[in-house]
Amino acid sequence: MKELNMSKEKNPQRTAEAERKREAQRIINRVERESEQVGTSAMARSANKVRDHFLGVEQPKDDKIEIMGKRIARVLAIIVFIVLAFSIVTTYILPQ
Repeated sequence: MKELNMSKEKNPQRTAEAERKREAQRIINRVERESEQVGTSAMARSANKVRDHFLGVEQPKDDKIEIMGKRIARVLAIIVFIVLAFSIVTTYILPQ
């Protein structure tokens, strides 16, 4: 009878230890998942986001006119940005 009581006493300790191990493993797994997301640099994420935007990844594939219109507008936006930046640099930063 005494042995039976001792085995019952050890059993809660084992279950508590097993529960702590499961919790620790769950936390480690969550940290690994989150570190994969945070692991990429902010610059790389921003570059991928800009690339996807200008390539039209989020566009619906069934409307060809809308896709072409947005691509033309995005290319024109890049050209205007480059011309504007060049104009500002030559006018205000490098005046002679």
